[in-house]
Amino acid sequence: METLPAPSISFFGYILPFLAVLTIVVFFHELGHFLVARWNKVKVEAFSVGFGPELLGYTDRLGTRWKLSVIPLGGYVKFFGDADAASSPDFEHTHAMNEEERKYSFPHKSVGQRAAVVAAGPIANFILAIVIFAISFTFIGRFVSEPVVSDLVPGGAAQEAGFERGDVVVSINGEAIESFTDIPRIVAPNPGRELTVVVDRGGIEKTLVVTPQREERTDRFGNKSDIGMIGIINSPTEETSKVVYSGPVEAIGQATWETWFIVRTTMVYLKDIVIGHQSADQLGGPIRIAKVSGEVATVGAAALMNLVAVLSVSIGLLNLFPIPMLDGGHLVFYAIEAVRGKPLTEKAQEFGFRIGLSLVLMLMVFATWNDISRILQ
Repeated sequence: METLPAPSISFFGYILPFLAVLTIVVFFHELGHFLVARWNKVKVEAFSVGFGPELLGYTDRLGTRWKLSVIPLGGYVKFFGDADAASSPDFEHTHAMNEEERKYSFPHKSVGQRAAVVAAGPIANFILAIVIFAISFTFIGRFVSEPVVSDLVPGGAAQEAGFERGDVVVSINGEAIESFTDIPRIVAPNPGRELTVVVDRGGIEKTLVVTPQREERTDRFGNKSDIGMIGIINSPTEETSKVVYSGPVEAIGQATWETWFIVRTTMVYLKDIVIGHQSADQLGGPIRIAKVSGEVATVGAAALMNLVAVLSVSIGLLNLFPIPMLDGGHLVFYAIEAVRGKPLTEKAQEFGFRIGLSLVLMLMVFATWNDISRILQ
């Protein structure tokens, strides 16, 4: 008799890790908004993880409704004076407020207070990432292998650029290289772009210029991606490699640098898409996040937490884009208000939110199409 696969496998393998990762990231993002709003005496009407009808929740003593909603793809904090979950101002309501209500209304707070509340969400995401990375560097450690060129790929970019066996890579584009694992982190996102590499060759530093070749690589889960490769091989031994644990202060510094590295790499990739140097097919949406979450979960809890950190940085950065509806769009409106001495007209703000909604929806459709195309391939 034919046996059908158990539905629980896909749930525990993909959906559950995805929900866990997304819920943690969204919760801390919204918690940032919530805490700074409370500090500025803004009344918070709702704190929701997810959208749509409420599954369960409770109301705290200050009147905030904490709830878990049906659609687990995001979340929101709704302030007193907001028209919706995107913090669009409710102009009719705000105009009709009395003096007592205005004390707790988000739209009636100063530009600086509103900007602080809005910026707190992405900042919370960056802080979460730094904390996770710092914990990882302190208790799990980092694998460090001396950046020695043990061998060269025949005909590879490194061989053509003059690399030799035994070279020790000192820096790439001015960035110090401490471990061989640092090299692909810089090389992979830069196919076709010249890199200046300083190597130590027998105690003498030499400067080489290498252009990574674009190659398609398949990871252990079958995911394909185009990355830059220069064709150098490292053969770590017990003498040349080890696991390094950092102290708390050092770990925070390393975690901050790691967070900045992700931000910078993402911005370079987006710039390369605009100028045509990179393809946009690497952009992913919820389907890809679910797939990656499930794959990483098979590696272990530590890897899954690192994924939370990376996704938290990405969500924080995405929300800072100057698109109305996103936090960055609100900050742009507040900056204009600060310069003008008064907010944009109601009509201009409503038009901006409509444009922002259209852009966000188009981005979601494009990312989802990429996910589906990748699965079909």
